[in-house]
Amino acid sequence: MTSWARSTGPKVGEAISAKGRTIAVLPIGATEQHGPHLATGTDTMLAEAICGEACRRRNVLMLPAIPYGCSFGHSDVWPGTLSLSPETLTAVLCEVASWAVDANGIDRLIFISGHATNGPSIESAILRLRYKYPQARFATRGLWEISEEALRLYTLDAADIHANVAETSMVLALDPECVEMDRAEDVEDVTVGLVWRYAMPAVTKNGVVGRPSESSASLGREMLDTIIRDFEKLLEQAEGEVWPEIPEPVKGGQM
Repeated sequence: MTSWARSTGPKVGEAISAKGRTIAVLPIGATEQHGPHLATGTDTMLAEAICGEACRRRNVLMLPAIPYGCSFGHSDVWPGTLSLSPETLTAVLCEVASWAVDANGIDRLIFISGHATNGPSIESAILRLRYKYPQARFATRGLWEISEEALRLYTLDAADIHANVAETSMVLALDPECVEMDRAEDVEDVTVGLVWRYAMPAVTKNGVVGRPSESSASLGREMLDTIIRDFEKLLEQAEGEVWPEIPEPVKGGQM
């Protein structure tokens, strides 16, 4: 049993109690424009698929994916985007994590994001959670941060990833009905080497950064297999990590 959402409450409880210290994964996606050719749920789809398969292989609990992220950078120039504020996303993550820890006994939680600008909210949530639950452990990775190879694959055609060859190819492998390749339009990444950070309408005419026209389902399958394998390794490392000994606090400032 690895899917929290597809399991009964008693089975979730049994899975947690059977393992003692229990690790879980929370995929976080987004609902936002991905150019004229790619589904708005791309980030959620990829996070859920990669986490789901890696968790299945490692027999790790996966919480239901959160389909909304912080997508302020996409504004309303193109239709399709639904965004949470950074503060709201942080609050949602803290509340979900608190229920996982307090009500269910999870003590290690990894947030996996399919969308880059979810990062600050996730990091803010981890700061709060680490303070509230010193007995638990929290970590985060973007899909492209799972390994060096994952980053290389994600950025084959663009450092500022969006609806590019990687995302388009992986969605083609998962669900080709979510891609309209005849509408794929390439836009070169113009942000490399710049000092300031720009919202999407300032750097792309159509919401794309990269060369989705070079995408294929076979390339996407290779990418998915590699990233899933590397996430499986990361989960194995996380499960086996020895917790540091917590020193006794020195009271009154005395040494």
